[in-house]
Amino acid sequence: MEEILIVDGYNVIGDWKRLKEKKKISLEEARDDLLSWLADYQGFTGTKVIVVFDAHNVKGMGKKLTEYRLDIRYTKEKETADECIERLVFELSHRHRQIYVATSDYTEQRVTFGYGALRKSARELWNEVKRLKQEISVKVEETRQQPKGRGLTLDDKIKEQFEKWRRGDV
Repeated sequence: MEEILIVDGYNVIGDWKRLKEKKKISLEEARDDLLSWLADYQGFTGTKVIVVFDAHNVKGMGKKLTEYRLDIRYTKEKETADECIERLVFELSHRHRQIYVATSDYTEQRVTFGYGALRKSARELWNEVKRLKQEISVKVEETRQQPKGRGLTLDDKIKEQFEKWRRGDV
């Protein structure tokens, strides 16, 4: 069963201490950091991640784009992120998928739960992201420590043939 995580982007930015501090300086950088961490999360867990950003005070039709291999959505004019997330959960829940919604908005958690999604608070998501970052670091270090170029064992006759080719003695 495919897992999908729908993230209320600005809600999470407002909850995670690092991003909350960065948002004071640059909202764009806070968004980029969130997307980068969620891309790692998606790549490591295999869970499809959809990030929704509230743009209801911005004129326009909304926007869907792919960045860091994430599905990113900016809501259209007069649409809140909550409304977009509810619509996504409703649309996706009929396709035999396990859907999680990451937000600390209690009302939003209850509404999406009613559509069949499971809730994940922003804090729970942060703890998962932190744990996965540590696991990724361990895996990278293990890979670095593996001997290089010694993974393939060759028969002695093949080694002799390669050596002849290398010396030009065909």
